[in-house]
Amino acid sequence: KEPEAKEATSKEENAKTEAKGKETSEPTPEAPDSDWPESWIMPNDVEDQKALNKMEPNEPIAPEALRKLGIAYWKMDAESFTYPVKSVPWDPSKAVDPKLSKIRDDRGYSYADIITVHPDHLPGYAEKVKSFFEEHIHDAEEIRYIVGGSGFFDVRDTEDRWIRVHVKKGDLMTLPEGIYHRFTTDEADMIHAMRLFVGQPVWTPFNRPCDDHVSRKHFVENYMSSSESTAPAEEKKEEETKTE
Repeated sequence: KEPEAKEATSKEENAKTEAKGKETSEPTPEAPDSDWPESWIMPNDVEDQKALNKMEPNEPIAPEALRKLGIAYWKMDAESFTYPVKSVPWDPSKAVDPKLSKIRDDRGYSYADIITVHPDHLPGYAEKVKSFFEEHIHDAEEIRYIVGGSGFFDVRDTEDRWIRVHVKKGDLMTLPEGIYHRFTTDEADMIHAMRLFVGQPVWTPFNRPCDDHVSRKHFVENYMSSSESTAPAEEKKEEETKTE
């Protein structure tokens, strides 16, 4: 009987070890809708790129619409960890935030750097911020972890409208390869961000028009070919109510 008892105990311990292994190998879940940054439809033409630039009345966009465009988002604890003002590069293996380390490992991020976009820390600040606002794509995923300050990522939806996403401290967001987008600081003129990358970083922007670029074609095929409308959040709620 004793060998049988030991064998049963051993099997139980092995099962627990396997279960624990599965738990740690599961990707870090994205944030619930309630934690996502505020986003809204903005006009095509704006006088001040750093202003909120909301429509009248405001047309909010639900997180589900952003997910359908291939955008991913995690809410991070940026208060409990400190990062340098600037470090190019910054070794992502130095991350002491366990959640950041897990996301890094889940997604294979092997490169990182940290920059501060602010008049005191970025030479030629005004011109650089203007250049960031040029509509473009990248040939790789764009990953930003906002460790301080705030700013706007603008992305084109499936109907070629601009969606403005207000990112702030604690937001970690990824934009898929090939999505038309642009970036600007907001009226506070400061954003402290970590940029992550798989392999060697390539920050080359391809300004619109570039519909023939392989990365743009990849995006269209994956996120626009059979996409649903990114209707404002309020309209979607009305539609859901009508169908109930």
